[in-house]
Amino acid sequence: MFDVLSDAFSRLPAPPREVVIATAVVALLAVLLRPAWRVMRNFVTIAHEGGHALAAVLSGRRLSGIRLHSDTSGLTLSKGRPNGLGMVVTGLAGYITPSLLGLGAAAILGAGRITVLLWLLLLLLAAMLIMIRNVYGVVSVVVAGAIIFGVSWFGSPQVQGAFAYAFSWFMLLGGVRAVFELQQSRFRRQAPNSDADQIGRLTRVPAIIYVAFFVVVSLASLAFGTRLMLGPVSDLISG
Repeated sequence: MFDVLSDAFSRLPAPPREVVIATAVVALLAVLLRPAWRVMRNFVTIAHEGGHALAAVLSGRRLSGIRLHSDTSGLTLSKGRPNGLGMVVTGLAGYITPSLLGLGAAAILGAGRITVLLWLLLLLLAAMLIMIRNVYGVVSVVVAGAIIFGVSWFGSPQVQGAFAYAFSWFMLLGGVRAVFELQQSRFRRQAPNSDADQIGRLTRVPAIIYVAFFVVVSLASLAFGTRLMLGPVSDLISG
């Protein structure tokens, strides 16, 4: 057991820059190519609903359950006041969580704690699984956990590193696409009850302000995450 913990908390060398760039390209293709995005967006939804759930708990609301659907939508239910700060914080958390998760992952990778990152993701998924209330949601979270467990337990340090960097890139890039999809749906009047619109009705602030907030957070996270994983742009060009 001690050896397992020692291996988990040991510092692993970062993959070569070429590998980090390759994982970024793979993640970008997963986000841009529609067939791949239809499948991979499920993982963004898991992060999105997990963000709602965590924010609800931290803001004093009582979490009732989480549902994940095959169309990559989701629903997080909590009990408490139907308005007020807790509802606003819970609503704001969803769209920024994938990007912040990607940024946090990039920071952990920068410290060389690749296995720690994978284990933290497993713990988060296990905590989320307790609150899942539908079959598709259970399958989605279990599959995600099985993939991460397989990589962390059986993968070589090189495989773990490549997977962890690909995960961080995907969350950063997927978070950006999800926000722009939100505004696209709102523009087409297909999402009258989006997170931004619900918060707008609660606060009497135009929903577009909250969409802009999501955009700023996702793009800033992508910029800082890129710097953490690749270094300054000048270093990348000179390299």
